[in-house]
Amino acid sequence: MSSLIAATRFSVLDRSRTREGHPPSEALRDTVRLAREVERLGYHRFWVSEHHGVPGVAGSAPTVLAAAVAAATRTIRVGTGGVMLPNHQPLVVAEQFGVLESLYPGRIDMGLGRSVGFTDGVRRALGRDRHAAEDFGAQLAELLGWFEGTSPTGVRARPAEGLRVPPFVLATGEGAAIAARTGLPMVIGDLRDREKMLRGIERYRDAFRPSPWAREPYVVISGTVAVAGTPGEARRLLIPEAWSMAHARTHGTFPPLPPAERVESLPMTAKERGFYDSGLAGHLTGTEEQVAGELETVLKETGAQEVLLTTSTYDREALLDSYRRLARLFTARERTGR
Repeated sequence: MSSLIAATRFSVLDRSRTREGHPPSEALRDTVRLAREVERLGYHRFWVSEHHGVPGVAGSAPTVLAAAVAAATRTIRVGTGGVMLPNHQPLVVAEQFGVLESLYPGRIDMGLGRSVGFTDGVRRALGRDRHAAEDFGAQLAELLGWFEGTSPTGVRARPAEGLRVPPFVLATGEGAAIAARTGLPMVIGDLRDREKMLRGIERYRDAFRPSPWAREPYVVISGTVAVAGTPGEARRLLIPEAWSMAHARTHGTFPPLPPAERVESLPMTAKERGFYDSGLAGHLTGTEEQVAGELETVLKETGAQEVLLTTSTYDREALLDSYRRLARLFTARERTGR
């Protein structure tokens, strides 16, 4: 078994994907159940996401959902991947994470992104525009200042001030450069565009400045990994998400996940087929042995300390089986005593 895989942290980001024929509330309960399972399997973190006005995603309030996950688990780290900081006042974000850290000390992560609403309508509803992300660096500095007690306003962020909630920056747009300048860990995807990811990691490491939050660069690579008994079964896990992405690209709406068998019977336009085939390509999929080999390669290429899995599919049992099989790769060393 690969000592490199065994030495790497593996974590899960669940986006609370809704499924055809199932209510959004079930997707949120599925997220909490999955957190319990991956904790038992030995994963390091469990993160939830922020989306607004998206039919295919129930997770619109990540700190609220993170509280439910933390309450249902005991040891796994819990956080957000991420809170979209341009959508919120930094003081309120600091207060929310301060409450989480106070309730579940030593287990909370603060993953932060710079994206704004998915559509113009969502951005208007949030009171933001597409340029709000340009202030992410200043917003991030203000947020960290609330924890450090350095706000020039004279206001104290309670109970956040003085607490240490590890911040992570999602490397979208200028996120990687901002993470490097600020001296914060970085989350970067996706595994399908390896060259772009490697360039982003190299720029991050070259520009990294040590900070009180991180003395050295810390890289989390993020993407879809699907493991099953056969390559065909693993590929089938990708079908619902690939079709939802294709539908979003061609119809402008990101829908709930359909069953794989329904997608396989759908007629597709040439444009839909192109996006669908693209959505199936480039992920790490296959049997345990095949995925172990691919993981070994990508970890050597990137030097990443952690892998954040973002896999979504309609069949929840098949998804959990994939996580079980992957866990066997990074826990084998512990079981064999090597």
